[in-house]
Amino acid sequence: MGSITERLNFVKKNLKKGVRLVVVSKFQNNESIIEAYNAGHRLFGESRVQELCSKYRALPKDIEWHFIGHLQTNKLNYIIPFVNTIHSVDSLRLLDRINHCALKYNSNYRIKILLQMHIAQEPHKFGFSFEEIDFFLEKKMWKSFRNIDIVGLMGMATFTKNQNQIKKEFTSLSIFFSKLKNQYFFEKKNFKELSIGMSDDYLLAVECGSTLVRIGRDIFCKKN
Repeated sequence: MGSITERLNFVKKNLKKGVRLVVVSKFQNNESIIEAYNAGHRLFGESRVQELCSKYRALPKDIEWHFIGHLQTNKLNYIIPFVNTIHSVDSLRLLDRINHCALKYNSNYRIKILLQMHIAQEPHKFGFSFEEIDFFLEKKMWKSFRNIDIVGLMGMATFTKNQNQIKKEFTSLSIFFSKLKNQYFFEKKNFKELSIGMSDDYLLAVECGSTLVRIGRDIFCKKN
């Protein structure tokens, strides 16, 4: 498969109905993104604020941008006006700052976010523990954030070739997602997103209930 279009279509064919593809376009030039855009794709993910803002200004405005990287609070104001969803909300402080920035931008504005969960056996990765989110939701602390719409969870598995371990981590998050949906969000139709799966493990993630897969390398990089 020699072109971005061919690789993009190949990935899409492997996805189940209802699973959306976030094409991770970080470090890619605008011409490569436009090739995917011209192939009909509109959902892209970036992990650096400055790069995202530059691409937003230069590229078509019907692109749905998701922020998928670790987010510094002092850069929120730059992306709040146009980003569709923030996947990587990993602290109450960040939640509070997103809510504050969204309110400052427009009192009626609500920005979609995913709670990033720590499921990997790697301490350097970010995210809430299951216990932290249980406490946060049980105490109804989330209801004070009027300008935030919690639409699901995000997680990254351990970087390993052990498929059983990856499946165990994805499954644990999928079960926790279902628990939260039934216990706290049963009346909230927007709580429906489970963002798991990247180039190395997206097929396994889809088996485990992913609704959003984040793939860049398998689309933009030629395979030997």
